[in-house]
Amino acid sequence: MQFSDYMPTMNSLRSVMDIALVFIIVYVVLKLLRGTRAVPTIVGLVLLALLYWLAVGQDLATLEFVLRYAVVYIGFAIIVLFQSEIRQALIYFANRLRFPILRKQRGQFGGSVYDEIVLAATTLASEKIGALIVIERNIGLRNFIDAGVHLDAAISYDLLVTIFNPSTPLHDGAVIIQNERLAAASVFLPLTKNPGISRELGTRHRAAIGITEGTDAISLVVSEETGLITYVEAGEVRRNLDTTQLRKLLLDAMDIPLVQTKREPTKTMKEAETEITIG
Repeated sequence: MQFSDYMPTMNSLRSVMDIALVFIIVYVVLKLLRGTRAVPTIVGLVLLALLYWLAVGQDLATLEFVLRYAVVYIGFAIIVLFQSEIRQALIYFANRLRFPILRKQRGQFGGSVYDEIVLAATTLASEKIGALIVIERNIGLRNFIDAGVHLDAAISYDLLVTIFNPSTPLHDGAVIIQNERLAAASVFLPLTKNPGISRELGTRHRAAIGITEGTDAISLVVSEETGLITYVEAGEVRRNLDTTQLRKLLLDAMDIPLVQTKREPTKTMKEAETEITIG
């Protein structure tokens, strides 16, 4: 049997792979676009394509001419109007590839640093003090860090709780954690433009969603109205988390093995403030 006898089989496998890859790409793109402002635009583009097909079929020369030369400008308009959606799609694909050479070395201090974050979030939630913590991953947040108040401090429970205390000047805005250090505080983030977001979510939650839509960062939110803890990754919101759930999500996102060793709070904020006052 010659090599040429295998060619039909190879061509058939290549065709199946070709169709499967196109199907996967179309499925992922539609999943990303679902519930966004891009959906009505796509419907409009489909209608324009049908109109162009009608113009060609019915020999409507003027309409065909206009639509043919409008395609170039429509392409530029799509890039300008939907740059955030395009960026999010590229980030989504890049995160799924997970090339080791392109990824940062994370979790060098183990889970202890992130235990401090979880402990602070839990304490703030018990006191119903609002907080927004953003953790950088592969995509840099230098533009946002430069717009905030630079700290470059070691992460600790006491520092995080102090920053978000309503009586301090840095409590308004987010803190950004970069390379397992607290890089900046009082950072203002872009709000999500997703129309499907619940109206129950306020500005702090919308900012947490917005930063994860444009980057691969993760966000932790503490609601000052309800005291609920929310975790946001890639625009996906998970609300009403307890300490164990939050810690697992956080360590999984940062590629840190989950171990059953974590610091427990020894006192509440009010108890700590009382001791300081008495001292």
